[in-house]
Amino acid sequence: MEFQIFSKALYSTWILYRPERILFDSGEGISTILGNSVYAIKDVFVTHGHVDHIAGLWGLINTRNTAMGDRDKPLRINYPAGNRAIEAFLDFIVSMNPRLRYDMILNPLDDGNEVFLRTAGSFKRSVRPFRVKHTAGEISCGYHIYEERRKLKEELSGLTSNEIASIVREKGRDAITDIYTQKIVTISGDTFALPPEIISNSETLLHECTFLQEKDRRNQNHSSVEEVIDSVKHSEGIKRLILYHISGRYTSRMKKWHSFVQKELEDTGVEVYVVHPEHVFTL
Repeated sequence: MEFQIFSKALYSTWILYRPERILFDSGEGISTILGNSVYAIKDVFVTHGHVDHIAGLWGLINTRNTAMGDRDKPLRINYPAGNRAIEAFLDFIVSMNPRLRYDMILNPLDDGNEVFLRTAGSFKRSVRPFRVKHTAGEISCGYHIYEERRKLKEELSGLTSNEIASIVREKGRDAITDIYTQKIVTISGDTFALPPEIISNSETLLHECTFLQEKDRRNQNHSSVEEVIDSVKHSEGIKRLILYHISGRYTSRMKKWHSFVQKELEDTGVEVYVVHPEHVFTL
């Protein structure tokens, strides 16, 4: 399993990416649902300061502090620098937990910052924030997860396996490969549809989709399904689309909307998943 997600617009949103034990947003109820899994979380990445995305932070931090789990692991809270709501809430949480029995690191992020998740030999993964537009006066961001990979150098593509093996023996593996960075996951956060230049070549795109019918939207603070579909159609390199942050008004018609999105994107080869507003989603 890679993802465990709960997301109901206006109420609670959190996304657990299990391979790296990181959490995107922390809506209410997360500690109750995850239970002892909260001790495994290394990083929380907050997209913005609205209550449905941060209300669960207090419970998560307090549970790790008072229960009998492992307190040797630090917890790093990453968030958009200058977001006053997040800063005020974290100040409150710290004041209410003056004797934290584990290290909690508060890490405000600006565009261009990079948070390294894992580095082991040639394997590296990191998270980079990018600014998104949500509500006026709210500093909001989405996040990309990048992975460093290697590929055979283009000039060696015509060689036989024996010839390549000979080069490795003589000069080492670095002599036959080029390093490149692959965007493996993109989390949109709350925003209107992200443009193709942001989401292209992300293997897995998690995009908010509050409104499954354009007529239900009253402003431009969130995405509609038509906009997300259009953006994905004009992008490249996306293998998997997960729609989340869907309004509860659509709960009785989720299969219908899932089929609709699949049909609209069938020519792209993109796998489509829809997070039901009332259920925990796992993939």
